[in-house]
Amino acid sequence: MKHQDYDLLQVEDGKPIKLWTQGVPVEDDARKQLMNTAKMPFIFRHLAVMPDVHLGKGSTIGSVIPTRGAIIPAAVGVDIGCGMMAVRTTLAAADLPDNLHGLRSAIERAVPHGRSISRETSRDKGAWENPPASVNAQWAALLAGFRRITEKYPRLTRTNNYKHLGTLGTGNHFIEVCLDETGSVWFMLHSGSRGVGNAIGTFFIELAQQDLRAHLANLPDRDLAYFEEGSKHFDDYVEAVGWAQDYARRNRDVMMANVIAAARREIGKPFEADVEAVNCHHNYVQHETHFGADILVTRKGAVSAKKGELGIIPGSMGAKSYIVRGLGNEEAFCSCSHGAGRTMSRNEAKRRYTVADQIRATADVECRKDADVIDEIPMAYKDIDAVMQAQKSLVEVVHTLKQVVCVKG
Repeated sequence: MKHQDYDLLQVEDGKPIKLWTQGVPVEDDARKQLMNTAKMPFIFRHLAVMPDVHLGKGSTIGSVIPTRGAIIPAAVGVDIGCGMMAVRTTLAAADLPDNLHGLRSAIERAVPHGRSISRETSRDKGAWENPPASVNAQWAALLAGFRRITEKYPRLTRTNNYKHLGTLGTGNHFIEVCLDETGSVWFMLHSGSRGVGNAIGTFFIELAQQDLRAHLANLPDRDLAYFEEGSKHFDDYVEAVGWAQDYARRNRDVMMANVIAAARREIGKPFEADVEAVNCHHNYVQHETHFGADILVTRKGAVSAKKGELGIIPGSMGAKSYIVRGLGNEEAFCSCSHGAGRTMSRNEAKRRYTVADQIRATADVECRKDADVIDEIPMAYKDIDAVMQAQKSLVEVVHTLKQVVCVKG
């Protein structure tokens, strides 16, 4: 059923689904996955689905899942607190060097990225060997919370935690230098809670499945295993996920400070860099009040868009990105999309496209153009313009950004 702003999908034995996807493709598997989630007995009112929706593990990426009395760890996922940060600088396009390769190299040196484990050295290039003072200061603020969690769950001690703070990671995580519609220079980055967040997410997903092992057969999907409010594991998970979200925010802060410092060394012209700074999660859960009720809202690939709140919706590598202001649409639980959304799997993108395609698609961007980043080719993503059109009742555009440098893990 069509509404002016969204499509309504009624679910037998479940809550309705409201999809802000008009003019945007939604895969059948994603619809099925959404319907499975809508059948869980603790869903509050309805699911809200963003235009970048696509199939995920357990729950669909691009969905807003309001719950009462329970929480689904796999709906939050394993990249807990993953999100975006952007800062506008006082630099103009003309202040950037003509050849941007040096700027990209400076950023790559300043922020560990990617992943490589050598058998000889067991050294991971995506982690710090000797973390700098900025990492030490942030880790000191996180340490007491980490100890509380690991005292209860010692297995989480043996994770990539301290040495991953202030690092980028792999996959769709990136650092970009962008220009807005006025030619102002922005720095933007995308990352989350790194190895320790992944370990926390994976551990509690398995724990929820163990707790419900007698009932797993009754779930539409084993990855919808949940903790009930009041149970020991519920409270422990809320504490751990909150800590990982704090880690993710601090991770982005450290990276951004190092990106700005690297740019200052490379560009040589003094500039300020925190005008209109935005730092927002898009994989997380928190207590919120909607329709007069205190509920838990899980945003799996969605951004909070309360009235007046700034957020970031990045396009794919080589496409536009947007700084947006929330319109506070209650029907969407005050949310918007977290990006363009994939139209195909990483393996399918690598099968379908070549390095030559990648070079053509990113002709205007100083970035890696090799076989290892083909899965991030713009054609593997939905059209960002269509995605923005579908959510015009959720956000308004404040700035349109076009990247000129992109660093990938």
